[in-house]
Amino acid sequence: MKIKEWAAFAALGLLWGSSFLWIKIAVEEVSPFVVVALRVLFGLIGLLGVMYWQRQFIPRVRPTLLKYLFMGVFNVVVPFLLITWGETHIDSSLAAILNATTPLFVIVIGHFGLHDEKITGPRLAGLLIGFVGVIVLMAQDLRPGMLQGDLLGQLAVLGAAISYAVALIFSRRYLRGTKPVVQSTMILVVATALMWMITPVVERPVALPAAPIAWVALLWLGVLGLCVAYLLFFWLNNVWGPTRASLVTYVFPVVGVVLGVIFLNEALNWNMVLGSALVVGGIVVVNRKPRVSQAAVAAAPAK
Repeated sequence: MKIKEWAAFAALGLLWGSSFLWIKIAVEEVSPFVVVALRVLFGLIGLLGVMYWQRQFIPRVRPTLLKYLFMGVFNVVVPFLLITWGETHIDSSLAAILNATTPLFVIVIGHFGLHDEKITGPRLAGLLIGFVGVIVLMAQDLRPGMLQGDLLGQLAVLGAAISYAVALIFSRRYLRGTKPVVQSTMILVVATALMWMITPVVERPVALPAAPIAWVALLWLGVLGLCVAYLLFFWLNNVWGPTRASLVTYVFPVVGVVLGVIFLNEALNWNMVLGSALVVGGIVVVNRKPRVSQAAVAAAPAK
């Protein structure tokens, strides 16, 4: 793995790991539909600027546009609405935990949908190690009865994780090799169009946030959490593949813990240390390439 790939991975973890906090702040001011509509609009404006700067063009071939329609629905509209609505019923930390199940869905769907994403022992072990790390990391926040209290909110976030997994596999299979800025922009073109057709119908009238912190949250979610993060993610998805790229979701709870310790003076306990170590360990196991023995190399036929 190259340093720039790991740098992109770390940046994604920081940008998307903090998004659950910003969503929670924004959704206290306005409805989930308005949050998502403004978020994708800000992200699209940023990406259109990048497209203009790089002199890229929007594809107009109908089959390609249909692929972006699929991605806009399953990679943005559906999961964004489910997560944002879910956070009106559950804590942002629990949403991060449930969203971290995305790699598990990716490895199952990818096994059947991609020829180069088959389930292997080490890959499955790494995914499970990382998932255990997520649970350990946030164990102090799981109270008796918490998982039963807001079941619909939890199911919504799990549904978002499945939607992300489907979109990742689809992108790898049908949009591989597409420039990240084109792919990101087209997805948000579709998502923004759909959200601004739906939101005025669902929300009458469309209420905009009044608090400045809500606008800060929406700008962060749109410009950094979408424009910048999508450029990084789709590039990483092309290079690493969906299983490895989706492991960034395991970093979300780690980022939440670090932010809590630094900015909220939360105590650093054994859950945080052990959980973080398991998350990092799981990522290493999944990304580790098996060694080829000298005997196997010698036995390989010449080409």
